[in-house]
Amino acid sequence: MENVTRRDFIGKVGTLGAVAMVAPTVFSYGNETTGIIPLNRKVKVGIIGCGSVSRMYLPHLSECPYAEIVSLCDIKPERARKSASEFKVTNTYASIEQMLAGVPFDLLVNLTDMQEHGRLNRIAINAGKYVWSEKPMANTYNEGKELTKLAKSKGLRIWGAPAVVNSPQFAYMANQINAGTMGILSAGHGSYGHEGPEWSSFFYEKLGGSIPDLGVYNIATLVGLLGPVVSVTAILNIVRPTREIEGKGTIKVEEEDNAHILMEHKNGAVSHIQCGFNYVNSHSYEGDENTTLSIIGSKGKMDMIGYDWYPFAVDIATRENPRFKRECTDRGTYVWQEGASVICECLATGKEPLINVDHALHVLEIIEAARASQDGRKRIDVKSTFKWPIVT
Repeated sequence: MENVTRRDFIGKVGTLGAVAMVAPTVFSYGNETTGIIPLNRKVKVGIIGCGSVSRMYLPHLSECPYAEIVSLCDIKPERARKSASEFKVTNTYASIEQMLAGVPFDLLVNLTDMQEHGRLNRIAINAGKYVWSEKPMANTYNEGKELTKLAKSKGLRIWGAPAVVNSPQFAYMANQINAGTMGILSAGHGSYGHEGPEWSSFFYEKLGGSIPDLGVYNIATLVGLLGPVVSVTAILNIVRPTREIEGKGTIKVEEEDNAHILMEHKNGAVSHIQCGFNYVNSHSYEGDENTTLSIIGSKGKMDMIGYDWYPFAVDIATRENPRFKRECTDRGTYVWQEGASVICECLATGKEPLINVDHALHVLEIIEAARASQDGRKRIDVKSTFKWPIVT
């Protein structure tokens, strides 16, 4: 079946509306290489987790022509009701069990605390739902593999944030690498940190930490640009052993708030990321001019300006043109919170996204390997892989 364009979809959605009312909520996929069977209607979305992240997702999904938000769920029911009132969502629930027993939906968007992602994603898949999960998609690599296998066995799919591969700046850097402009790839570096959230304790609890919250972005970008990783060496620690959290007072920090990770890529390049909750944040999120991520090769160097989840441009220098030149200054429509909307387009029209679960799983194994490296004081092999290059 041919993919449906945005224009075709918008034109058809009115006549398909009546059909969608009686259509099943679960549709079968082919595999990721042969495409999907599109719903050919708006995707009914249920969002679980109505905290701070939802304040970014809800406006984007509300404007998405491929999505219809039909339900909100939060363990604090008043948060779900408040968001439902603001975004004109009819149904609210206090648990995933109530949500699944309520109004039918196609796609679960999981915006809960990261420790809950794997459990809730499994419940949703077992109930016949597609899943878009904020990062990480699971708490361990094996759990992530099991969720992916479970979804495929039911003719479903699961996808995980971050959506950094969607930015024009990522595409520009990938295209320069693919064209040989950088020569032999040798190194990469990424840095992302701030002083740490004060509004919730889950960032500092077991299975939280700065790597799955912050470092995950740079890992996803560097791996996406430089290719799969074969080994990881890391030093992680806790710089500040206690934190003051709103509504809780003093808590003990149980996961790393300071991390440096070395990644050996299959093609021989070595990249490094650093992240933490003890960084004075000199980066403004608007109009930022700082370099946060770099790629180095035998013929050139590229610097991403701004964060990889909020990029502004790419500076590039080559052997032939050694003075840095600013390129790709237009971010287009890309925003970090677009992942669920992109998946709605995929489900509605059959358009396969750049975001893919094998890449997310590879990033998850790297995070797990970094912690194993710290625990064992040794290099850890990485077994998973993904189709690369992502941008062709």
